[in-house]
Amino acid sequence: MRQIVLTEGPHVSTSVTYTTVLDAKRTTAEHLAGLLRDHRIVARTREGRRALGCFKQAVLVLRWFLDGTRLAQLARDNGLSASTSYRYLHEGLAVLAAGAPDLSTALERAKAAGLTHLNLDGTVIRTDRVAAPGPNGADLWWSGKHKHHGGNVQVISTLDGWPIWVSSVRPGREHDTTCARHHGLVDALNRIAAELDMPTLVDLGYENAGDGFRHPVKKPAGAELTEAQQTYNKVIRGIHGVCERANSLLKTTFKTLRRVSLDPSRITKIAAAALVLLQLEYDRTI
Repeated sequence: MRQIVLTEGPHVSTSVTYTTVLDAKRTTAEHLAGLLRDHRIVARTREGRRALGCFKQAVLVLRWFLDGTRLAQLARDNGLSASTSYRYLHEGLAVLAAGAPDLSTALERAKAAGLTHLNLDGTVIRTDRVAAPGPNGADLWWSGKHKHHGGNVQVISTLDGWPIWVSSVRPGREHDTTCARHHGLVDALNRIAAELDMPTLVDLGYENAGDGFRHPVKKPAGAELTEAQQTYNKVIRGIHGVCERANSLLKTTFKTLRRVSLDPSRITKIAAAALVLLQLEYDRTI
């Protein structure tokens, strides 16, 4: 761990210290600063019209991502108004999320890498925003399984649990299979399994999704599984269990993914931006 002290700019005290987890965080901040600079050029932002330079804005975004620093604190540290801090954050999220691979790109990379199978798992990212009414008066963002509000994000990972694609967010009340169908995952993963003999390992939350999915055998009511079925389940759960690392890796690396205080719809860009940052940090896409 090391510390980077940033003192330039009229609004920032020389006592403000930005702590990074690894030396590579400086490179990550510089990369994001480059993306923000390019964005400002495209937007024709005139020099000197921003309260923060690109690098300082990048650090603001990364502090929010890595440490979950509240926007009010980031605003005070940088001498900004709350509205300006939110605007800078959302701008950073947008330029990062733009670099996330779409589903076809992720599957092409998996095909080129010669993977024997893929892993798919959903994760509910907790949110503390006010509840919203959904169908039949049910709470749209409430997850009955997890007993809290959140947004469902589907994650595709490699054999060793490395995330290669994240979906847009769906309300926490929706079942994993429903979310997968909405994103076109069921059709796409069934197709790639048929064409390349590359099945997708899942849990029982994706039961009956198609022949391209491999999930444990469900215990029948009033009966027991055969020895062969029990062995099959152990193998599937053992291999698929590795994919839980993908969701864990995203949430442990980025504290902000453990509880999002922004509008739940923002989770789409947050998850995509997190994937880009993770791949940049480890210099790995597949």
